[in-house]
Amino acid sequence: MKKILVVLTNTVKYGKKNAATGLWLGEATEFVDEVQKQGFAVDYVSPQGGFVPLDPRSLKSVDDASFAIYEQRQFQDKALGNSLKPSEVNAADYCGIYYTGGHGVMWDFPNHSALERISLQIYQNNGYVMSVCHGIAGLLFIKDINGEYFVKDKKITGFTTTEEQLSGKSSVVPFYNEKVAEEHGAEFVKARAFKSFSIQDGRIITGQNPYSARAVAQKFLENV
Repeated sequence: MKKILVVLTNTVKYGKKNAATGLWLGEATEFVDEVQKQGFAVDYVSPQGGFVPLDPRSLKSVDDASFAIYEQRQFQDKALGNSLKPSEVNAADYCGIYYTGGHGVMWDFPNHSALERISLQIYQNNGYVMSVCHGIAGLLFIKDINGEYFVKDKKITGFTTTEEQLSGKSSVVPFYNEKVAEEHGAEFVKARAFKSFSIQDGRIITGQNPYSARAVAQKFLENV
């Protein structure tokens, strides 16, 4: 069976600030809904494995299909309760890896060597590397075997600096994805704030914001 690895965060708060964050639910469930309808199986991994917190704000904007996935015992157990550790993942089993967002990922996705290694292995095996919104933070610091940034000279998108400011979180995030993308040699492409937008560059597919998860999945499905 064709399988995709979905990456989730373990981060429960904004750095040292006692304010809840975590996975933005729809960024996982909307993507999963699209690919499962086309026969793909999904596994869930997180930087530490185990428990995955939800950003409480994300529960306010969940569509019916996403809520149906959220209600499934399998999703509650395998995604939120007992996600895989990177050490439990065999990259050869997957045709794609997809980094979800939520502000929590800004702390535990960057520079995670095991997740980066899995991503490169999937990509080198002709698989797809994908992200949505803040999930781009998982791609920005990956370096290839030549020591070059994975995103260098690639067209990508993610949560923009403007969207960060509009969300009211610009003062608490450790960096701006748009700024780091440009510093690392990527061509950062963006559309109107908080509107669905995704872009593909070869086997890299990225989405701009929480409304772009289905667009990322649909681009992937057009290629496989």
